[in-house]
Amino acid sequence: MTAPAQIQQDDALSPAQQLWTISADDMGAVDAIILERMHSPVGMIPDLAQHLVGAGGKRLRPLLTVATARLCGYKGEAHHKLAAAVEFIHSATLLHDDVVDESDLRRGKKPANLIWGNSASILVGDFLFARAFNLMVETGSMEALGILSNAASVIAEGEVQQLASLRNLAMSEADYMDVIKAKTAALFAAATEVSPVIAGLDDTRRAALRDYGLKLGLAFQLIDDALDYGGQQAALGKSVGDDFREGKMTLPVIRALAKADATERDFWRKVVVDRDQDDLDLQRAVSILRKSGALDETIQMARRFSVEAIEALDIFEESPLRDCLQNLAAYVVSRAS
Repeated sequence: MTAPAQIQQDDALSPAQQLWTISADDMGAVDAIILERMHSPVGMIPDLAQHLVGAGGKRLRPLLTVATARLCGYKGEAHHKLAAAVEFIHSATLLHDDVVDESDLRRGKKPANLIWGNSASILVGDFLFARAFNLMVETGSMEALGILSNAASVIAEGEVQQLASLRNLAMSEADYMDVIKAKTAALFAAATEVSPVIAGLDDTRRAALRDYGLKLGLAFQLIDDALDYGGQQAALGKSVGDDFREGKMTLPVIRALAKADATERDFWRKVVVDRDQDDLDLQRAVSILRKSGALDETIQMARRFSVEAIEALDIFEESPLRDCLQNLAAYVVSRAS
């Protein structure tokens, strides 16, 4: 593996912030498209959409699209619309997720469904999906349209699979990996794969960038699932313990259950299956997860995926942009340090 060179940027900036600096003009164009396409004469639509899209999210997925397009040497403007489409797909899924998950925090704010109601959130999510497809079609790339539209359907399948496994202590690790690959990593992979497609690069580089996005997405979700049991709210952008309260089967819980004694299994059955939780149960869950090594194992798996993401980009010539993308893969897992 080639070690990433030092980025000639402000060392105090995170790799994501450095990518923003490198891609500032592109992201400015993407933001302009997002603001324009959120507009509707139906006032509730832009109000609700702006509440989420304008809430200070990291815009990581569209940032990956414009950064990888530049890495591929792309000279056109289609990547701006594709990046905006990626953000709309992501935002639509978040609006729908908040209805399903009943969380009380999203990007540090009250979620849209608690302000405008579940029906409005679902319908505005549908509007954003439709806008995403408008933008894909406008690029004229049927191949890019196929990649992103397939990702949208895979994400929906992953969310349904997760819903079906809710509070199911028998969920396997393999099923969990299928869920996070679909609901999170699929969009990361699509966001990076469209760039070599519109740039006309060969299949080898296309596969490398897809693999980078996929492994980055897996690492990202694994760290999020670990942080739910001991992270800081600012690092998550949602309430700590949401997964626990909702009875979601994530890797830390699955690994801890595999090592649990009878008393611990009774505890997990009470808090996950029966949803019988008191104020101290999250603290006890964290204690069990730490004692079993499940949190450390989850973070270690994320680190392995991070390394694989870094190695996937070694096919590209060394450059500040490539190095920054590689550093981003390392930074994603550093959130759990």
